[in-house]
Amino acid sequence: MPNATAKYTTRLKKKYEDEVVPALMKKFGYKTVMQVPRLEKICLNQGVKGSVSDKKLIDDAVTEMTTIAGQKAVPTMSKKDISNFKLRKHMPIGARVTLRGANMFDFMDRLVAISLPRVRDFKGINDKSFDGRGNYTMGVTEQIIFPEINIDKINRISGMDITFVTSARTNEEAYELLKELGMPFKNVKKEA
Repeated sequence: MPNATAKYTTRLKKKYEDEVVPALMKKFGYKTVMQVPRLEKICLNQGVKGSVSDKKLIDDAVTEMTTIAGQKAVPTMSKKDISNFKLRKHMPIGARVTLRGANMFDFMDRLVAISLPRVRDFKGINDKSFDGRGNYTMGVTEQIIFPEINIDKINRISGMDITFVTSARTNEEAYELLKELGMPFKNVKKEA
């Protein structure tokens, strides 16, 4: 009889533990497993154009983001008044969600295996978007690349930013971590 209290382990987390950790330890010469960089969280963020005049756009964005992430999204609020944009403090202007743990690994697995290959003329993602502290941000121009979105039920096509926050100290460590996890970076020759 199988153990009823066995924890669910995602495919990508298992790959991280079995393949990525030994590969990074060998490449960078870490002494212990705890030194190996890991993916800490994935943040999805979407700004909604025209949300000042139409409040329903925010509700649609939150619903779509929740569907894509598999976790409840929350609206983002403006921080200050900007009279030229008719914007008041604490008005909803976008949607965001932060994924950790199993949800994070599930989302990344779906992004790499299903969603990114659905992008038109996809040749890989740019490897220049690291922030110097081991975090990577990429933009998605259309939310319809995600199979969870029904194209017949969306009102407008919008994009989003996806940020991968890692525990890596340098861009090179973060690049190798994400590459080992399956991120399809462009085949660009790295200068030594």
